[in-house]
Amino acid sequence: MEYRRLGKSGLLVSEFSFGAWVTFAKQAQVKDATELMALAYDNGINFFDNAEGYERGAAETVMGEVLSALKWPRDTFLVSSKVFWGGDKPNQKGLSRKHVTEACHAALKRLKVDYLDLYFCHRPDVDTPIEETVWAMHNLVTQGKILYWGTSEWTAQQLTEAWGVARSRGLTPPTMEQPQYNMFERQKVESDYLPVYDLLGLGTTIWSPLASGILTGKYSQGIPADSRMSLPGYEWLRDSLNTELGLEKLRKTRELQSLADGIGISLTHLALLWCLANPHVSTVILGASRPTQLTDNLAALQHKGKLTAEVVGKIETILGNKPAGPQRY
Repeated sequence: MEYRRLGKSGLLVSEFSFGAWVTFAKQAQVKDATELMALAYDNGINFFDNAEGYERGAAETVMGEVLSALKWPRDTFLVSSKVFWGGDKPNQKGLSRKHVTEACHAALKRLKVDYLDLYFCHRPDVDTPIEETVWAMHNLVTQGKILYWGTSEWTAQQLTEAWGVARSRGLTPPTMEQPQYNMFERQKVESDYLPVYDLLGLGTTIWSPLASGILTGKYSQGIPADSRMSLPGYEWLRDSLNTELGLEKLRKTRELQSLADGIGISLTHLALLWCLANPHVSTVILGASRPTQLTDNLAALQHKGKLTAEVVGKIETILGNKPAGPQRY
């Protein structure tokens, strides 16, 4: 495991991290989550990602029980929460000063920690002035309740506005963004954010590197009964495969599978290493419901040398893009 700086901050994050989305409190309760987090930690992962919106806070409760039981030294791991979807009542959602503050306090209780290392605005809030959200985050930093704050799926314009507000008022600016990034979802990371990486010192903690499992190849011949797409509440994900775009992704996945077979690695490893090769990626968030899945994902690190420029070029051809330029590799 290697470690990368989170943007221009001094914080070091493991190149692979571990997230609770979909699995904790849905597929993995405390016993299984403990095994997964211990496995991740023992293999060098130091960042564990969560959110108030994951199973309505239950995912954070599970992670808090695990952290309490494992008793790792607090300076050896990073834990995050995200704020936006906290409930159905008017002030239980969004990025108002009230909800940002109360959601942080609730996350600290659920996770059983004294502070959050990373705290994300889970989505932009068009109903709350960015200045109000920046002030709320700055106050939490000065109170010692969070160390770094950032965003998830914001636009470059929104990020620039938040940074400008912070700098003009002497407040703490955002440090990181958590966008979706994989072979099929590239626009934000590779294009939209290009002007702001250096300007803002922006780090990225990318999610869905395997495109919700599509890039493992397991959906090429149908939807397995024990897969994410078969879970209640994720019908939208399953339905997306039956669209023209979804079928095109499956076609490209089969071609990528052949390429991976040809260089002697799994498609999963190819997809994960492709994400890691982008210098603007600080960490790739893994999701796993079983130790065997996580062990396999981690094994990708043994094959970094196989993602050569030639292989990258072949990937781009399959995806229907021009070869990646020097800004990516």
